[in-house]
Amino acid sequence: MSDLAGLRARGEAFLVEVSAEYHAAHAGLKAGASLQPIYERHRRAYGDDAWQDALDRLARAARGSEDERSARMLADWLLESRVGRELAPLEEREFAWESAAVIRGNEGYEEPYQRAAITITNTRDAGERRALDDARAKLVLAELAPMRQERLEREKTLIEAAGIAPTYIATFERLSGLSLAALRAECEQFLRDTQSMWDDVLPEFLKRGLGITPSEATRADALALMRAPEFDGAFPADAMEAAVRGQVTEMGISPDADGRVRYDTAERPGKRARAFCSPVRIPDEVHLVLRPHGGQNDWQTLLHELGHALHFANMRRDLPFEYRWLGDNSVTEGYAMLFDHRMQDAGWLARYSRLGKGDLRRYLRSAGFEELQFLRRYCAKLIYETQLYGGAVPWSALPDLYVEILTGATGFRYQRADAFVDVDPRFYAARYLRAWQLQALLGESLTERFDADWWRNPHAGPWIAGELFGWGQQELADEQARRVAGKSLSFAPLVRSITQMLS
Repeated sequence: MSDLAGLRARGEAFLVEVSAEYHAAHAGLKAGASLQPIYERHRRAYGDDAWQDALDRLARAARGSEDERSARMLADWLLESRVGRELAPLEEREFAWESAAVIRGNEGYEEPYQRAAITITNTRDAGERRALDDARAKLVLAELAPMRQERLEREKTLIEAAGIAPTYIATFERLSGLSLAALRAECEQFLRDTQSMWDDVLPEFLKRGLGITPSEATRADALALMRAPEFDGAFPADAMEAAVRGQVTEMGISPDADGRVRYDTAERPGKRARAFCSPVRIPDEVHLVLRPHGGQNDWQTLLHELGHALHFANMRRDLPFEYRWLGDNSVTEGYAMLFDHRMQDAGWLARYSRLGKGDLRRYLRSAGFEELQFLRRYCAKLIYETQLYGGAVPWSALPDLYVEILTGATGFRYQRADAFVDVDPRFYAARYLRAWQLQALLGESLTERFDADWWRNPHAGPWIAGELFGWGQQELADEQARRVAGKSLSFAPLVRSITQMLS
């Protein structure tokens, strides 16, 4: 076996076992995760020899070549794995805490931490949901936030010590192929461009949905507002999976990839509130895990995770390890959003949901509001996280900066306690933002190829499976946008779509 073949084989064996452990822990199938034994068993996969091999390959490869693409992905993953080994004890501690933590209120009620977001989302009384969120924040500030801060600080130190580039941000940019400075500038411009639109619609939706004003609104209120329970009748839980499976079947592909995708949509104690897709063996074993919240949110979440699952389960088997397991996650997130944005498609909604004609226009306007809120939130998250990892702001000052940036962008008052908890690892907010941009271009391209109802065109599914899913994550999101749509990524198509929905 060649050195490269051995590196790939050992890497895949390691990720299969790590992914299975994460799946079991997050799905509530076991209490906590045992990561350290897995790292120990597979230490050759990410050890010094493998690391030096990847660095040598990266140094020798010509810029822009396929050799450089492969070496960059392998080096990025090996650095993440080596850092992950050092952080595994801290991560296990967090898993254990989240599984066991209980929020206790002044009136004697108890709420499992992992279910708190669901309860807050579904609590219509403003005083009750804010009290629960305040109790949650108090517990997080005292116990979870210090753990998260320690892990973030340690991660930054380890990444910078690897010597790829002088700073955490420069290291990310070199290994990811993404310019954070350019994307941050786009986010700042998007916030400016949509500020007046946001100022117009926020008071209206707060008053109608929750009976409150912007001066009262908190992050807990945002969760409840986006829940939009008035549309629950159109999105019944017992019809959700059949409707989504039926649509994918009409599109011409198997909704479970001929058994390779396993659905887990049942309520279970210990299951994370946040849905996820866990590819344990690509493309043969992919788990779609959702803990029900209720109504349209569950339908949208199922579609999102199914986009991921079908991507992983339809990758070409002959792709090397790095193009199946690694690469730019903006691509898989783009596919997930391509699917979940059917919840903004009037034709899709008329066919698969139970929205009547009278409710459809109102629902779409609500969807436009939700889309604008989430985009503004994620733009703010990226801006904040570049400050968090940039090193110019002391760690002690970050909670106040977090509240200032997130509250300023969304109009909802955030909690200082979440400054280190509401951080997706390794600038994942950037992946989401590029995915938003990518799905907009993919949707336009599919409409040009297969008409506006491409999602039920039996020719569209096989094309998506072959020309999109089959490529794995070999391409960067902007490369795929140019190949498939002949255009560059930007927020412009999103602004047009939101404006149309809100008009």
